[in-house]
Amino acid sequence: MFRRRNSRNCLSKTLAPAPQLLKGLRELSKEERVECVLALCELVEEFGRPHVHSGLGIRKLGDNLFECRAGLSRRFLFREHPDEIFVFFLGTHDEIKTLLRSGRYR
Repeated sequence: MFRRRNSRNCLSKTLAPAPQLLKGLRELSKEERVECVLALCELVEEFGRPHVHSGLGIRKLGDNLFECRAGLSRRFLFREHPDEIFVFFLGTHDEIKTLLRSGRYR
């Protein structure tokens, strides 16, 4: 778990990865895994600061549902909760579109 400090030096959001996300990360090559973990670290540090996180390409897709880049070809789906960022899916743009259309992410 990662925690982010806000400007007052207080802990604010915890990164909560879903078990299936961790399994998917283990199946990636070492280079892809490093790129994804670095993106998760950046997400925890920069989420909620729109002028800073432009490199992550964070997009709001619905009520508390967001997407961000995890490298050139992969993206994360996550939900913002009051105390945590729950990251539950890693896939390509097409895989995310398919998941959203199916409604299975709820």
